Amino acid sequence: MKIQERTGAGAGRSAAPAQPSVGDRLPSPPRERKPALAALAVLLILVGALGATMLVLRAGDRIEAVQVTADIKPGESLTKDNIKAVMVNDDSGANFVPWEQRAGLMKLQAKSTIYDGTVVVGQMFADKTGMEQGKATVGVSLKEGQYPDGLDSGDNVAVYRVGSKASSGSSEQNGSSGSSGADSSLLVERAVVVSAEAAGGDTISSTALPVTLTVDAADAAAVAQAASAGEVAVVLIPGN
Repeated sequence: MKIQERTGAGAGRSAAPAQPSVGDRLPSPPRERKPALAALAVLLILVGALGATMLVLRAGDRIEAVQVTADIKPGESLTKDNIKAVMVNDDSGANFVPWEQRAGLMKLQAKSTIYDGTVVVGQMFADKTGMEQGKATVGVSLKEGQYPDGLDSGDNVAVYRVGSKASSGSSEQNGSSGSSGADSSLLVERAVVVSAEAAGGDTISSTALPVTLTVDAADAAAVAQAASAGEVAVVLIPGN
């Protein structure tokens, strides 16, 4: 009778369902590897490094060049007051003048107008002693009324002979004693003002104004003769 009771108790225990332990976890699925994305990331890193290297190399090719800080007219020279140093790319192909050569550049003169902010190149300047073939430089002294206000270097002017000699000469050419023709006293159709200021640098407005003109060599003698007699007048013309 006791044996049956023990057997029944054991059977009851074996029929109970098995419970999972608290520490057990479900297995996670394996991660999917993407080698294409990894290769793309490496490629992007290499491209970025190459770009940074190129920027460093380009920065290493920059030099200090001369830039003008005011308009430079034909025949004028640079001074320490109208230039400054700027950084430019040396590999641009332009013949920029290095800042350390500015002293030599000041000994030259501008071929044409150089505007404020321009980084100058060597081709913009010529030796001061140089003169274009077939041209000559003539100095004249103009009285008040023989030149327009504000006359400055680089201006284009027509040169006239004024006074009694101009009238008599034109009358002889016309074969009469009447008034001269409209263009009979014209000496030079177009001349360029090299300078129009006193030796001290102040433009004279109320007295004689010394002016240096560049004219055709064939016209130089006539202009000089009229200038010696004080019978020269200049008029501004288009093209300044």
